[in-house]
Amino acid sequence: MVEAPSPLPHQNDTYEFCIILPPRINSAGIWENLAYPSTMLTYSLPLLEMQIVVIFVSSHLIFAILKPLGITLFASQIIAGLILGPPIMGKLNAFRNIFYRRELGVEMIDAVSVFGFTLFIFLTGVKMDVKMAFNSTKKSVVIGIISLLSPIVVGIVLHKNFNEHKRMNDVIKTERIVGTLIESTTSFSVIACVLTELKIINSELGRLALSSASVGDLSTLFLVHIISLSHDWATSPLLALQRVLVAFLFITVLFFVFRPMMFWIIKKTPEGEPIEEVYIVAILMVAIGCAIFTHWTQQAPLIGAFLFGLAVPDGPPLGSTLINKFECFVNGIFLAVYITASAMRVNPRKMVSNPPRVKFSIISFFLTFLAKFISCFIASFVSFMPFRDSLAFGLIMSSKGVVELAFFSTFRDNWVISEATFSVAVFAILVNATVIPLLVRFLYDPVSRKYAGYAGYQRRNLMHLKPDAELRVLACIHWPENVSAMIDLLDLTCPMKESPNVIYALHLIELMARDSPVFIAHHKHEINTTVGGSFEDILAFYQYEQNNWGLVTVNAFTAISPPKLMHEDICTMALDKQTSFIILPFHRKWSVNGSVEAENNVVRNVNCSVLDQSPCSVGILIDRGGRRIPMKSSSYSVGILFLGGKDDREALTLAKRMARDPRVKLTVIRLIAYQDRRDVLDWDTIMDIEILKDVKQNNGVLGNGCDMMYVEQVSDSGSQTAKIIRTVADDYDLIIVGRRYGVESIQSMGLSEWSEFPELGIVGDLFASTDIDSRVSVLVVQQQHYIAESRH
Repeated sequence: MVEAPSPLPHQNDTYEFCIILPPRINSAGIWENLAYPSTMLTYSLPLLEMQIVVIFVSSHLIFAILKPLGITLFASQIIAGLILGPPIMGKLNAFRNIFYRRELGVEMIDAVSVFGFTLFIFLTGVKMDVKMAFNSTKKSVVIGIISLLSPIVVGIVLHKNFNEHKRMNDVIKTERIVGTLIESTTSFSVIACVLTELKIINSELGRLALSSASVGDLSTLFLVHIISLSHDWATSPLLALQRVLVAFLFITVLFFVFRPMMFWIIKKTPEGEPIEEVYIVAILMVAIGCAIFTHWTQQAPLIGAFLFGLAVPDGPPLGSTLINKFECFVNGIFLAVYITASAMRVNPRKMVSNPPRVKFSIISFFLTFLAKFISCFIASFVSFMPFRDSLAFGLIMSSKGVVELAFFSTFRDNWVISEATFSVAVFAILVNATVIPLLVRFLYDPVSRKYAGYAGYQRRNLMHLKPDAELRVLACIHWPENVSAMIDLLDLTCPMKESPNVIYALHLIELMARDSPVFIAHHKHEINTTVGGSFEDILAFYQYEQNNWGLVTVNAFTAISPPKLMHEDICTMALDKQTSFIILPFHRKWSVNGSVEAENNVVRNVNCSVLDQSPCSVGILIDRGGRRIPMKSSSYSVGILFLGGKDDREALTLAKRMARDPRVKLTVIRLIAYQDRRDVLDWDTIMDIEILKDVKQNNGVLGNGCDMMYVEQVSDSGSQTAKIIRTVADDYDLIIVGRRYGVESIQSMGLSEWSEFPELGIVGDLFASTDIDSRVSVLVVQQQHYIAESRH
């Protein structure tokens, strides 16, 4: 964050204005003067509304046209501002009456946009995780500091060697110093916006960029205050000490008075209840008051709002409430108005009339960008990052956005930089915001990377697991209600000393009121309690490990990420840990009486994405509140409905593993059509017969003491299959089925038309239906999509 110094005398002009008192705010609309309806634009409120509508419609229309080309919304808003500016639309009389009226002009829209940008900076502080900067790795710290210092060094060298034979006044020197500092900044909010736009914010590249940006942002804030303090000290040591004391007291009040008060508000609010409106309004008023206070102390008003935002506890319930209430309106209206209004100030005539400044500005912007890009590229490449990823990382760290535009606009208002330099800066930011996302998409394509990385080139499923190999399972949970059902299912997999279980428990939390995703690797006896709800959920898995000591190993993690990117955390962990099976909870939650209590579409979308991209086999657990796992002396009835196909074979392999447990009674129900007995056998049917051979014989191949029963039932239509499912639903504690998505057979004919949840397959959807009055738990299994199979 760069603060604006006191205005410098640049030019003096005299203007005469006629101001109507009291001011005319509200009009009677077009009915006031039907002959001249534009009379209503002489009132301030209708004029402001018209300006906002024109800006909003034009910017989004341009974005709709340019979006297929990969142009971002921010770049589209700048282009809209250039088109609405004086060189193009400003020449039309009708348009000039809206934006360039002599009585009101652009001052009103400027005031509103600056107010909105202050709220944006406040919300940026709320979403920024300060602990990330202080807990960053050495690599992030080095990159963050290098990304700041390298452009400054290049700017200083350029300034020394491009001094126009030392005929520069103080105004030009100040302009060049300020321009270099702005170009050297690495804004956390800008980097977060770019990563979100590219949908790589929770990738390894995105996490490193956010961590480095947070270090660079705070380093910039510190450096600017040091420069400002040294300038004040040279002018008046007493004034410098006074400002240091005021800043210290201000920060102390923020973090030791206001922050504890906000924690008191959180503590006072019952769990699950919203924050009271009076507290939300009070916090917003304090944010505006902090901006006014810093402006009163001759500091940039944005600093006060930003620091107060850092003091607000991030995440739910307070930080998320502020974000949910204000972010859409601030980003959608105020920020769009601010960006477009800033771009409307560009004056190409000033660029033509002042070639020396324009020449230096272009060279300076290009070389400082090159310095930041090269330094970040080298720092990441020597840290063993792949070449293309390092290029993409360097480009991301060199991104410019609304924060840099705001700096240039502020200094232009204070006449610190000239209109020519400001115009060049806006064009430079536009080129940066247009080209960098396109280049990053070319260098770092997450879609092809996911397909190549997640899809299985190696067989990671249960069928191809060696009998004495350990079973690696990734168990995902969203709510505390998922934990007990998940542990019960894991306990049924019968871990043994010869084939132990390795469980990776992943608690998924939706990213709220934060810009940066969080990934936590928990350590035994050192569970992070700062993440709400994780402590009890993770502790239950460690207790499960204690109860099966020597047979089960648990590794626990928590991932806080955007809902649209949660599946990437799951697939990445499954790939890294080489798991054979992922267990996901179903998105529907049942109450005690068996009725549907709640549905979560976020969880459903995550499940569908994992099914499409998973590097191993996947199971969706439907917990309808049935009987929990019994004591060692009791029995547990498991049934599997077998229609045939690779998913059913995978489900049967899991069921066979469960059958080794003395408590489990396994029943394999095979549904066959009457005509299947006469058809020619294909390869899929041969594999079905082979995997069912030992189940039919029950000859002890699976181990002594296995309690198994094989049943065949004839079904020649989907209606008969549905009837069988209704009949067997209450006979078992757990039923396992294959997903069989897209597989047509005589037994399921006509059922796909009534399917509500395609991610469960036809049979699984029937078991999850509210039409079945049963408390049985169901596990829907999908075998890994093996790439070698898809090539044939």
